[in-house]
Amino acid sequence: MKRAALYVLAGPVGIAAYGLVRLWARADNVYGPGLDWQAAHLVALAGMVCFVPGVLALSGLLPRSPWRTGVVTLTMVGLAATMVQFGADIVEGLLAADRAEMSALGADFKDIPGVEIAFYDVVPQFFFLGLVVLAGMLAARRRLPWWSVPLLVVGIVLPVLTLDLLPVAGLAMLAALAPALPALRERQVVTATVDRIPSRP
Repeated sequence: MKRAALYVLAGPVGIAAYGLVRLWARADNVYGPGLDWQAAHLVALAGMVCFVPGVLALSGLLPRSPWRTGVVTLTMVGLAATMVQFGADIVEGLLAADRAEMSALGADFKDIPGVEIAFYDVVPQFFFLGLVVLAGMLAARRRLPWWSVPLLVVGIVLPVLTLDLLPVAGLAMLAALAPALPALRERQVVTATVDRIPSRP
């Protein structure tokens, strides 16, 4: 499987893996700070990083337009904010001696003006909003089936109900985006063929 398709899969898999590691870590009712906290958040951060080339690959299936540029920009801004959030959680876990201190460090970070809006409550949601709009644009072009959009919404909403549903949410997002893989492979074949055509002297 080509790299672009791999990234499209790796993002949702990262979310599912984060949920699984988190459930395992919480099994003893002691979750963070420590190795389990760091492992869960590093997996989540890796998934967010993989979403960057994944979103760019999916957007490449659409014709260039201001709408495409705007949606991709919105999604990337949300992704960046989400990465900062996970990065802050990792740093707080490294600095704290216990759960209470970690919570205090998190509260101190959120007390900085603009931080809660920029990295927690508002801007990270741009990632999910942009991803749904991008899926809708792909469905309109028949690059994704119509059911990918509602399934993606389900995957996004489930963790809002409880973070314990993160593994199911990741799998739902994976199932929603996976139908784009044939189109990605086709685009890569066309691009590779064009690249091999010698230019006229």
